[in-house]
Amino acid sequence: MSTYLLCANPIQGHVGPIVAIARDLAARGHDVAVLTGSRFRASVEEAGARHLPLGGLADYDDRQMHDHLPERDRHRGVAKLEYDIQTVFIRPIPDQTRALEEAIAQLSPDAVIVEAAFAGAVPLLLDDPTSRPPIIAVGVVPLSQSSTDVAPYGLGLRPNASPAGRLRNRALNLLVQRVVFRRTQRLADDVLRSLGRPALDAFVLDFSRRFDRFLQLSAAEFEYPRHDLSPNVRFAGTVLPPAPVAAALPTWWDELDRADRPVVHVTQGTIDNRDFGRLVRPTLDALADLDVLVVVSTGGRPVAELGELPANARAAEFLPYDLLFPKTDVFVTNAGFGGTQYALSFGVPIVAAGETEDKPEVSARAEWAGVGVNLRTGTPTPRAVGDAVARILADRDYRDRARALARAIAGYDTFELIAEELEAQVAAARLRLQTPVG
Repeated sequence: MSTYLLCANPIQGHVGPIVAIARDLAARGHDVAVLTGSRFRASVEEAGARHLPLGGLADYDDRQMHDHLPERDRHRGVAKLEYDIQTVFIRPIPDQTRALEEAIAQLSPDAVIVEAAFAGAVPLLLDDPTSRPPIIAVGVVPLSQSSTDVAPYGLGLRPNASPAGRLRNRALNLLVQRVVFRRTQRLADDVLRSLGRPALDAFVLDFSRRFDRFLQLSAAEFEYPRHDLSPNVRFAGTVLPPAPVAAALPTWWDELDRADRPVVHVTQGTIDNRDFGRLVRPTLDALADLDVLVVVSTGGRPVAELGELPANARAAEFLPYDLLFPKTDVFVTNAGFGGTQYALSFGVPIVAAGETEDKPEVSARAEWAGVGVNLRTGTPTPRAVGDAVARILADRDYRDRARALARAIAGYDTFELIAEELEAQVAAARLRLQTPVG
């Protein structure tokens, strides 16, 4: 058996897949440790792994992101994405790297798995591969890798590999890399130099190419095709986040089985749920007079904060997604990657209202794949939501494409694939050490 170290930013959507992988590896008999935020100790230990806490700027509470990102509301669009990347992923690199190096020294792991946004691994990727264990990344957000076939990450634009489209992509990539993200690139280079490493020789959002293996946690059909995709990338299917578990099913649960009206589920997740006026309330207002059942999950906030519910709406703080999605016809979401993958794994089409972080990219991919409607805003009007839900219910192509994607997702044995990749990387590393140089 082997020793594996897994690492994640202390964000629920990033930790969930890592903990699920840790659980599987521990069940296979491996010695597993997870380096992540202090608040996730219980879930890590419940999965059968050791918890190692991050420190300093790297150990924050994602439930209080408004405190961690105090100036976020001053930015819009790509500028907001740049602010998030600088604050959440680049500035914590020194503390993440120190914690990672200490964990490696303590555990001597055979291999390391990081979720792809754990940038504390980047300094080690710049070192001699024989001086470190193999490092595998798992993509818990849409793949960020520049290409002449796609527009820059964060713009939420559809891919275009035609001659004209490639000209567009080249121009936009140059603009984003050399102008828009110039300060972010400079910050990353300064941080790396402070850790005794060289500056990056490529765009800051392209370090997916450097991992010994990059396993994108989605079906290939949900990601834009790139003719110049780096050879270390492999699609691995979906690791679903744990389904929210309620103490008991709500008293209205049996209403979901009525065959005479569609079920529409809406949520803003567990982080971006301070203001239900962004998406939940517009959805309730939009569908109040339609013959549908609207089911709301508040992500842990009191149901009373929703205000008065229309007669056709039901709500709970948490709902078991493994039981809910088989009964759901449309999912209205702010386009978190994990929740979207969960819905699509059950063949449920989506209405996507993504505006921050990676959510515009999730929304754009849903539209491109034909499994959803992209509202192109995080604060849609009731009319926009109502029109999108009506469009999906009226056009069976959305449901058919979502079900086809569900079949594609089901075709991956994700945990087995991850275990095989780990074994292959460990074997390759041992062979490198045994082979004389020259």
